Amino acid sequence: MERTTYRLEEIAARFGGRVLGDAGTTVNQVGALDSAQTGQIAFLSSGKYRAQLAATRAAAVILGEADAGATALPRIVCGNPYAYFARVSAFLNPAERVSPGNHPSAVIGEGAQIHPTAHIGPHVVVGARARIGPRCIIMAGCCIGADVAIGEEARLYPRVVVYHGCVLGDRLIAHSGAVIGSDGFGMAPDEGRWLKIPQIGRVVIGDDVEIGANTTIDRGALDDTVIEDGAKLDNQIQVAHNVRIGAHTAIAGCVGIAGSTVIGKRCRIGGSAGILGHLQIADDVEISSFTLVGKSIRAPGSYTGIFPFSASEDWRRNAAHLRHLDELADKIKTLQHEIEILKGNN
Repeated sequence: MERTTYRLEEIAARFGGRVLGDAGTTVNQVGALDSAQTGQIAFLSSGKYRAQLAATRAAAVILGEADAGATALPRIVCGNPYAYFARVSAFLNPAERVSPGNHPSAVIGEGAQIHPTAHIGPHVVVGARARIGPRCIIMAGCCIGADVAIGEEARLYPRVVVYHGCVLGDRLIAHSGAVIGSDGFGMAPDEGRWLKIPQIGRVVIGDDVEIGANTTIDRGALDDTVIEDGAKLDNQIQVAHNVRIGAHTAIAGCVGIAGSTVIGKRCRIGGSAGILGHLQIADDVEISSFTLVGKSIRAPGSYTGIFPFSASEDWRRNAAHLRHLDELADKIKTLQHEIEILKGNN
């Protein structure tokens, strides 16, 4: 059986940091400060949780230099406790290992190339000429289209669908229900009817990308839809055709991104935000939850466009006033002009 208990000194040797207190303290799991049990290691990344630190039952904690003296518990002191905790959690909770090979129920298309170290689960369909790289794990019910290319160590959870011709990078994680490469919403009006525009681009995804459950990424109309290295997409996100998402950008659930928008690197986009099409979002932009972005953002920074909630009657009255803002602005300009005239006459 694989070892699951480690001493603090072993963890520090692997991930860095310095140990204060008993370096031989053993841990076998991670936990939250307020609910950790014996044998678990917790973390403190904000001073507002020091009260929980005082009461925690954790065997050890991870904290920053500023809090090194805040507890007598065995502890690992490091520069970024949250990131350190993430590494320790991944170390103590490795992904389930699976055996390489193709399940007998899998359907493999003509000319498909599957590396012998890859795992192809039950009822998976792999299209003609698809290429699946070393140590990939394609779980039950996934459908991989013709001419798809998947790099190394990708993990596709059950019922992921990848349409034809898409390119997926190394160490991709795609959760159940994700659809990669579906048709973009391209329609041309013609005498009261709609003509479908063939979507002949692809989806191209870089390395170390994660795609949440039921997220949909449309293929490009002519050029490709591109998700760059290290981007993290939460559940139920809509990425329309020809969108480009920059490296290491993180997008929370239920965000909608309309077609041909370019989002920069290292951006953070809160849940349920909406971004209209054909916009440019600069690098290092933070967009608050529920914000509607209707024009390009050219400079890094934090942007918010949320109307705070209030009692229903108050909200209705304020909404009624909002409808007349243009009229009120014109009246104010007129009054300002009249005041200036009166001042001049005096």
